[in-house]
Amino acid sequence: MVICGPTASGKTRLALTLDESFSVEVVSADSRQVYRGMDIGTAKATLAERQRVPHHLLDVVPPDQDFSVADFVKLAGPAITEIRGRGRLPLLVGGTGLYIRALISGLIDAPGEDPALRQRLQNEEFRGGEGTLFRKLEEVDPGAAQAIHPRNLVRIIRALEVLELTGRPMSAWQADHRFTDCPYRLLTFGMNIAPEVLQSRIAERVGDMLEQGLLAEVEGLLAAGYQSGLKAMQTIGYRETVAFLAGHHTAEEMRSEIVRNTRRYAKRQGTWFRRDKSIIWVDSLRESARILSSIDDFMND
Repeated sequence: MVICGPTASGKTRLALTLDESFSVEVVSADSRQVYRGMDIGTAKATLAERQRVPHHLLDVVPPDQDFSVADFVKLAGPAITEIRGRGRLPLLVGGTGLYIRALISGLIDAPGEDPALRQRLQNEEFRGGEGTLFRKLEEVDPGAAQAIHPRNLVRIIRALEVLELTGRPMSAWQADHRFTDCPYRLLTFGMNIAPEVLQSRIAERVGDMLEQGLLAEVEGLLAAGYQSGLKAMQTIGYRETVAFLAGHHTAEEMRSEIVRNTRRYAKRQGTWFRRDKSIIWVDSLRESARILSSIDDFMND
């Protein structure tokens, strides 16, 4: 079963609630919760929550180690098999849509990474300024550019890398891959939250993170030698805190930036998931009876 939706929409809360009626374990589908030491800013399940419901794919790698969607698929599949082998219900819970889609539908058969090429592309972005590579992608593969946020440098570089290595645009690879062979029987719930409620929750969550010690968490990561330029450290919440520590923001500006950027990210997540017509959209607080009934029907079918 899948529980997806934007950040702060209640995914973890629903997973914990389901434990009251079913024997469940969670497989996290979050591209940042895989990093050790990054707990507060990624809103990981607390130790108490993990003791209540086992969670998998948290704290997998240190912040300076790359972790790809292929790595996720490689680990998540066996975790789900093990959970099912214990007679329990695996819940794939998270907001990283690409991870969820890749696990249930497969990865495109594109070539692997080319570190030298990626470094050259990063240098090109540095020399030309922010947006250089995105503008290039718009020219050579407008289909891919339309599906990628202009500031998502990782995905922009990947699209350009695939084009240069194969001579075929990423959009063509994706069009050839129809995502038809799903190895799982699925029931997918999406968190249906009114925009104004979600915005309020995000602001509240950011406040909670700061009170819980986000600043100290980032200071600890930097002190441990993890550089601010790392992919993991560019996560929302961390990059704004690093900027504050470097004197580029006031405390209030830092908070406002985190809230604003999180809201923008949540909007992009919502857009991604709304494309999937198989998702059952629910309000986890108001539609518990409907959710439990759907699961009962699914499990007894």
